[in-house]
Amino acid sequence: QVQLVESGGGLVQAGGSLRLSCVASGIIRNINAMRWYRQGPGKQRELVAVITNGGTTNYADSVKGRFTISGDNAKNTVSLQMNSLKPEDTAVYYCNMNVRAAYVYSDYWGQGTQVTVSS
Repeated sequence: QVQLVESGGGLVQAGGSLRLSCVASGIIRNINAMRWYRQGPGKQRELVAVITNGGTTNYADSVKGRFTISGDNAKNTVSLQMNSLKPEDTAVYYCNMNVRAAYVYSDYWGQGTQVTVSS
């Protein structure tokens, strides 16, 4: 069984920064991709950023230039550095990893961490 645990959420003023981290544990043979999603109040969950095991990154337009995703496959960790935060970034942030534990790849999710940006 693979488990993902996030940390780093909190309350910050607009313009501030936060860094989220997520570590995976369990039987992990390979990680294909690591992602961060978020779900704001009354909104659908949306993809924020993704990094592949080859190091390719992609971001939602709303966070480009402000957020940076980084991953360490050797340590099974992914981080999201969030700068110049805006009130509209307020959401529960979830990490997601596409992991091969045995023979197939499956998606695993963290429990979510709250990020609140005050104006």
